[in-house]
Amino acid sequence: QVALQRPADHVARPQSPGLQSGARLLREWNGVTHVVDVTEGGFIWKGTTYRSLSRIAREITGAHWSGPRFFGLTGTARP
Repeated sequence: QVALQRPADHVARPQSPGLQSGARLLREWNGVTHVVDVTEGGFIWKGTTYRSLSRIAREITGAHWSGPRFFGLTGTARP
């Protein structure tokens, strides 16, 4: 098997644009305010660490959402 390698100048894409460890995201959904803390290892919501904001958005809403869009990080209006 041949392993694929990244170019030496490849830079990892950040989790979401503009998010840094220590940031806090707030989103109200159905009258409940949800707080997500950004860490080096991912996102903490309700004491659990998640790798993706989309997974948290899905847990909150029960539907598939773009996590950055759900939390208002894309500049796209949210419902």
